Amino acid sequence: MPTGVHLRDVRQQLFDAAERVLLRSGPNGLTSRAVTDEAGCSKGVLHRHFADFDAFLTELVLDRAARLGTRARALRERAGTGTVAGNLTEALTSLFGPVPVAIVPLVTFRDELRARLRQARPGGGIAILAEITSAVSAYLADERTRGRITDAADLDSLTLSLVGGTHLLYTDHAPDPPTTEAVAKLVTAALAVAAPQPPA
Repeated sequence: MPTGVHLRDVRQQLFDAAERVLLRSGPNGLTSRAVTDEAGCSKGVLHRHFADFDAFLTELVLDRAARLGTRARALRERAGTGTVAGNLTEALTSLFGPVPVAIVPLVTFRDELRARLRQARPGGGIAILAEITSAVSAYLADERTRGRITDAADLDSLTLSLVGGTHLLYTDHAPDPPTTEAVAKLVTAALAVAAPQPPA
């Protein structure tokens, strides 16, 4: 088997194992031993491919953040169709899945991981939230060019309200996600100030 394929396979097997441990045991349970036990390999396998455990975690977070890109593109493709509130509700419910929600506290609790993520990508201290924020901001900008968001809307503040509010909803409802109705209510309230006003 070619070395490059083999390496990618090992990395993904370790990432998938780490994801399962994180979902099952939380950030405190995510250790190198727990990951390699879950993957069914020795600790040496992990350390052959990563300088240390924080390097492994950095690559894990960046990999999972990159996977959100497909969902982010799907949101932008919906611009101009359906309703803005409906599109955002569906996208935020998808973007804040179990894995992204579990990764945020992992990054928050590990200073070295956060520092390495900032080195890896500007503004990437919490890469998952940065990816979601970028997706929502780009979508809102697209909708504003179509006249479905008022020109006067502060898109930065609106994005923070949507992403931060949704994250709090998911945190408050852990381990179960909030209902779609709860997310829709938050989205509708946040968008109220950004909706174009009908002519008098």
